[in-house]
Amino acid sequence: MTPVELSRTVLHAVRRAVDEGELRVVPPEKVLVAPPGPGGCGDYATNVALQLARPAGQPPQRVAEILRPRLLRAPGIGDVVVTGPGFINISLADAEGSVGLVREVLRCGSRYGHGDALDGRTVRLRPAREVRAVVQVEALVRILRSQGAVVHVDDHDGIVVRPVPAPADPFRLGPDAARWALLYPAPHDRPRIGDEHLVQRESNPLFRVRYAHARSRALLRNAADLGFGPEAGPMDGAQPLLQVLADHPRVLVAAATHRAPDRFARQLVAVADAVLPLLPAVLPLGEEKPSAAHRARLALADAAGTVLAGGLSLLGIDAPDHL
Repeated sequence: MTPVELSRTVLHAVRRAVDEGELRVVPPEKVLVAPPGPGGCGDYATNVALQLARPAGQPPQRVAEILRPRLLRAPGIGDVVVTGPGFINISLADAEGSVGLVREVLRCGSRYGHGDALDGRTVRLRPAREVRAVVQVEALVRILRSQGAVVHVDDHDGIVVRPVPAPADPFRLGPDAARWALLYPAPHDRPRIGDEHLVQRESNPLFRVRYAHARSRALLRNAADLGFGPEAGPMDGAQPLLQVLADHPRVLVAAATHRAPDRFARQLVAVADAVLPLLPAVLPLGEEKPSAAHRARLALADAAGTVLAGGLSLLGIDAPDHL
């Protein structure tokens, strides 16, 4: 992991803490990491906790302890130690953690992130009599069951699911775009039912997710034509994608626990946005021969595409191999 990648990893941890309500600050535009000074340890250190302490209204050591577990979950980080008034000291892990993550995703397939966090818990849901509520309940049933919950949809009893209604019939967009339009915004936000969900360009989050998946499948076909396949291995420049893949199970648990399919939809956009810059470097160019690096990048692209397909299926949306 380069210092630039580590800086992004620390910044991502800050943003996660803000999103989850543990820090009430405006995240900085960048975070400085450098070799640790006297009294420090590890490979790099950052003073971001001291930087955020005053605006957060908390002691620097408390801010550092909030960030520490988030950093420990990031691929490529072996250990995190808080020293002095709140310096965060980071030791990098070897490449095996990243290789193991890719292998785990490919082993689990579309069920990566499924678990037993809600095992044995019974959840009763009752949708309001409105199309958005019905679509949200359908997605929540799949998301909750992915974490082991027993789910019943009951017209007479249970938790009432009552998001802000759609202003128009969404299904004129087609079933997939309609579901995305209803699930992607937070339940308290009014969904937009416009043709922006149909355009095939970067401004459309659904297009980015489905395009990233389709590109990953195309790369597997193209690599097979060139005589090689995916093989998990160490690689450079993939830390942002590895980080969001490692975070995927936690986000799925949070979406189930808080009954928030919009959180999960935004996670799929994060995976797509992280994998798209990697894709042009997956296949060899010109007379270049396939190498271990190409196989490793192909395995990572395959893992990302697998996560996107599995995630879209939980939302009730198709993930075509061709766009």
